[in-house]
Amino acid sequence: MTFSASRRALAGLVPAVALTALTALPAPRAFAQKYPDKPVTMVVGSAPGGFTDVLGRLVGQQLSEKLGQPVVIDNRAGASTTIGTQIVTKAEPDGYTLLMGHFAGVSVAPAMMARLSYDPIRDLTPIARVASTPVILTVGPSIQARTLKDLIEYLRKHPGKVTYASSGIGTAQHLAAVQFMRATDTEMVHVPYKGSSQGMTDLLGGRVDLNFESPPNVLQHIKAGKLHGIAITSLKRSPLLPDVPTMDESGLPKFEMSQWFGVMGPAKMQRAQVEMLNRDINAILARPEVAEKIQSMGGDVLGGTADQFAAFQKADAAHWARLLREAGIKPE
Repeated sequence: MTFSASRRALAGLVPAVALTALTALPAPRAFAQKYPDKPVTMVVGSAPGGFTDVLGRLVGQQLSEKLGQPVVIDNRAGASTTIGTQIVTKAEPDGYTLLMGHFAGVSVAPAMMARLSYDPIRDLTPIARVASTPVILTVGPSIQARTLKDLIEYLRKHPGKVTYASSGIGTAQHLAAVQFMRATDTEMVHVPYKGSSQGMTDLLGGRVDLNFESPPNVLQHIKAGKLHGIAITSLKRSPLLPDVPTMDESGLPKFEMSQWFGVMGPAKMQRAQVEMLNRDINAILARPEVAEKIQSMGGDVLGGTADQFAAFQKADAAHWARLLREAGIKPE
């Protein structure tokens, strides 16, 4: 039976008023107030060009096509992504201000910053996890160790003498080093920079000894032989650097550390908006070209429901609070 025929049959069975109401039902994506009917802003708490920014623009462009409205990227870099995160926590929960959240500003900040102006669990709405990346323990020309075992032995013979670079306190590089020192009973000196590029310059020049860095930032230097990748902090090797072993393979059982990224909004967003955006983002992540782009930068595609993201956020925040407390790092 064709649609027209079935509709005629239905008209003969129900009153005209009921048929009118039936045909006027809104599309599944519609709400009491149509959303969106104007551009959506996605705040990125880092400078243009970094992995967080690339993800924001990648998801934002694809999401714009689904929403039928522009998704404008607003870079608000600084303070380990907390500046951008704070902006979103203060925004109206109408779905027009979103965040490409980063674990530093969401999971770690409460344990690192005594005067943080927001509570990530109370003041944010998790929408969809997007991706995660491990980091690679990489040594510069000043360190001759080529295996994790040799490096640990060297660190134990020279406590407090080896320096490691990071993009700042509370960043993935810093936290990976803290977790590593606790796991190996070693001590290194933290040298924070304002960004990865500055730390990378000094690592290549031998002014700092090592770092824990995202795969895209060290890939070309490792392949060129200018740096040496000791181990990666995921439980599986990266296809970008298949010769770099995992920490687990290298003698630190189950050692894992990654930084995650996910779309979030202000607290108290409409559930219908959250579910719609979650479906759209998961559909975007399922596109081969999107997955390939994320994987080409050393990332793993995540996805999942908003409720799964919320549960993960709480568990991840508790993990970092416990680790930093045990490491003796107090909020400043």
